[in-house]
Amino acid sequence: MADRPLQIALVGHTNTGKTSLLRTLTRDAGFGEVADAPGTTRRVQGAQLRLDGRPVLAWFDTPGMEDSVALLDYVDRLAGTERLDGPARIRRFLGAPEARGRFEQEARVLGKMLDCDAALYVIDARDPVLAKHLDELALLAACGKPLLPVLNFVRAPAHRAQQWREAMARLGLHALVEFDTVAPPLDGERQLYMRLGMLLDAHAARLQALSDHLMQQRVDRRKAAGRLAAGMLLDVAALRLSAAPDEEALRAGARDLQDRVRQREHACIDALLALYNFRREDYAAEALPLTGERWGMDLFHPQALKDAGVSVGMGVAAGAMAGAAVDLMLAGVSLGTAALVGAATGGLWQSATRYGQRLLGKLRGYRELSIDDAVLRLLGLRARGLINALDQRGHAARDPLRLAEAQSAGDQRWREGKLAPELKEARSKPEWSTLNPGHEDSPRRAAALRALGEYLLRADGDT
Repeated sequence: MADRPLQIALVGHTNTGKTSLLRTLTRDAGFGEVADAPGTTRRVQGAQLRLDGRPVLAWFDTPGMEDSVALLDYVDRLAGTERLDGPARIRRFLGAPEARGRFEQEARVLGKMLDCDAALYVIDARDPVLAKHLDELALLAACGKPLLPVLNFVRAPAHRAQQWREAMARLGLHALVEFDTVAPPLDGERQLYMRLGMLLDAHAARLQALSDHLMQQRVDRRKAAGRLAAGMLLDVAALRLSAAPDEEALRAGARDLQDRVRQREHACIDALLALYNFRREDYAAEALPLTGERWGMDLFHPQALKDAGVSVGMGVAAGAMAGAAVDLMLAGVSLGTAALVGAATGGLWQSATRYGQRLLGKLRGYRELSIDDAVLRLLGLRARGLINALDQRGHAARDPLRLAEAQSAGDQRWREGKLAPELKEARSKPEWSTLNPGHEDSPRRAAALRALGEYLLRADGDT
């Protein structure tokens, strides 16, 4: 039946991460129920993967096996002296009263094994190899279907992966794969499908096509993420607000400017989480720049820039709130960093005295406010960190993602190198920003968006 989806069961002891693995493989953080208590999954649940609009693989999450030692003894007694092969022994058990009583949960697992083409035996690599595990494997092997052991939680500091490898080898299970459901390796899926293809030779081409499709999806998703973040950066770089030159108006304008930027970063975060099929609660609350009142380290706080390693000017270092630059619309000069606007201590003009009375005398008429380069760098760093973290995060992860955990190679360019040329160009093109009135899409902006998206995700040393 070439048109029938390949059917794979996830089997194993209770609480080894079967549902978590399926969440990661299907990129669905809401699949099934995950809890620390054993036996959370009590029934068989399924999910499909599609290729070119057609289902090509069906996953089945099964309950955990809890009493394999007693079950194996019961199956042996049922067989008696008859010379039954493995599948016949399992079918006899499924027809016995105990399959609907004491061993009902195990019966669901073994019945699904008989129906499927193969199974993944999910192992918590932190557990020691015990007799109950070996009896589980004996029962599963009796179903006569290919079995691929999957070592989960291999990133835990006290895992016993090597003990499990040796135990599997003694049972003749030499093809296995390590796949941590919380932080899967970048090539984890490819390795898993390759191993399945070795066990299911007749379906190897289908599994390879699915693996290639999923890998291409990952590449496309990362490119889309880069474009989302690039759009946010272009919007912020091109953002312009006008304000009267008096202190109160400049303060109000700076607050408005900063709030718009926070909201734009917030929208970008939401879009990135949705792109990777994560939920708002998957991102640590204190890392978000907005949600009602501000959370955690604010984008415009000098400490946020310092912690990110972004070089700031004297005004910021002295305690001014970072973020706004004041352009002299008539004179054509700029006061540069945020030392003028939003000063948190010492008053607005105290931070500006180092520019001299001559320059301050030229502040006539309405002034144009824009975002400082240092804040653009920080926005780029935060977007890079989030994208890289989401790209490597399994949908079984239960602890909220924090940017402090998401530092990656390639950040040095954003901390110390020249600002991306697309951002410099956006400075002179306010029509590029969706935050400005009169926003216009143009071929040049689209080209800048693509180039900046690629530049954003480039690692140090890439050309």
